[in-house]
Amino acid sequence: MILAGDVGGTKVHLALYDFTAGKLKHTRDKQYPAKEYAGLVEIVREFLGTDKVTAACFGVPGPVRDGRLRLTNLPWTLDSREISLNLHIDHVFLINDLEANGYGIAELSTDQIYVLSEGDASQIGNRALIAAGTGLGEGLLAWNGRIHVPYPSEGGHTDFGPRNETEIELLRFLQRKYNGRISYERVVSGMGLTNIYEFLRDGYGMEEPKWLAEKLAEAHDPNSVITEMALSVKSEICVKALDMMVSIYGAEAGNLALKVLSVGGLYVGGGIAPKILEKLKDGVFLKAFQDKGRLSQLLINMPVRVILESRAALMGAAAYAEARAAEFSGVSPRAASIGHTSL
Repeated sequence: MILAGDVGGTKVHLALYDFTAGKLKHTRDKQYPAKEYAGLVEIVREFLGTDKVTAACFGVPGPVRDGRLRLTNLPWTLDSREISLNLHIDHVFLINDLEANGYGIAELSTDQIYVLSEGDASQIGNRALIAAGTGLGEGLLAWNGRIHVPYPSEGGHTDFGPRNETEIELLRFLQRKYNGRISYERVVSGMGLTNIYEFLRDGYGMEEPKWLAEKLAEAHDPNSVITEMALSVKSEICVKALDMMVSIYGAEAGNLALKVLSVGGLYVGGGIAPKILEKLKDGVFLKAFQDKGRLSQLLINMPVRVILESRAALMGAAAYAEARAAEFSGVSPRAASIGHTSL
């Protein structure tokens, strides 16, 4: 079996996979509150129990250097060699979480993807991946003439570029709040939706009804309240907040698509997109995505697809672990599952 992990600042999601007829077969998975554990090894031991795995791969937030990463939101340093020794797993790999998502795309079935814009599906070339959740991830799937090879980036941390007077006011509001530079992640993410809401209330003068203020004060996750009230059109300020975030999301997706020339299409991943799919369908995202002046037609021709599968990163991590371990051992469980025992 293959162990796959999606490591975040708040939770660690682990899963076991096998292969049937060359396809990933999900065995079981579980999520763990990261801050309640001393480290990743402790969580993996609890999850595996007596199960044995041949290889493992963990998607992690941030750049991996020589199999090593220090997390920013947790007091953990991850080292693939140490994890391998401590867990007695022969092959352990750490890759960027957007890279894991990129590998997961090839494992998805058509019902796990929603086509937001058909574009010109006959185009072949690079693809782009953008994923808003707790933060904002961005990545490239480079076309090498045979397959798409995922490459991570930290594009979500680039400077936020406002496009109109309201967004310029938003930028100034957030510069005061954070006392300095503002990245796209501060605007397009879970925290981003709250930031935009607070701007509309405190900096733009929109009314916050008393019932909504009470509901937000009681909520464990204010973002879910803002999203729910926006999608049900029960609050003007929530509708405006979500509308602004989705528009900026689309604009930054278009920026990424231009930078990597993703004629093969844009994929929208992350935890937010499936929850606001109906909002993504209303045209606000696509209008901002395609609004690129003289190059608008290039964006109009790009297919835009939304990843609906929440375990896409885990599937990608499992696929990566199997493929890399097979390079070292000469034995591929995927190939064996379709009647071959070696590469």
